[in-house]
Amino acid sequence: QVQLVESGGGLVQAGGSLRLSCAASGRIFSNYHMGWFRQAPGKEREFVAALSWLGGTTRYGDSVKDRFTISRDNANYTVFLQMNSLKPEDTAVYYCAAVQQWSRFSRWAEIDYWGQGTQVTVSS
Repeated sequence: QVQLVESGGGLVQAGGSLRLSCAASGRIFSNYHMGWFRQAPGKEREFVAALSWLGGTTRYGDSVKDRFTISRDNANYTVFLQMNSLKPEDTAVYYCAAVQQWSRFSRWAEIDYWGQGTQVTVSS
């Protein structure tokens, strides 16, 4: 069964840091590009970051550039999102995503697999 399971969300003060994790089944991890999206209440799902399955290419949303870093541990089928200098506007449910075609990160409706999401709340 294909699964993406996020963890690491929580409540943090503005300026703080959190690291999200996404554990994936091996079948996904070996052949898929991995990424993160987020969705705040009343807003559309927003692209956050992506990392190619070989790890050589990254992409970030404009609002998180220079603050967030995506990485992966291939041995443990896990992808991470290190979030620094958090702002109240980063508050959202964060979703792990997997795609076979890199271009699908541009269209959230075309993502192959989603995790269940993890809540991140940043207080001011």
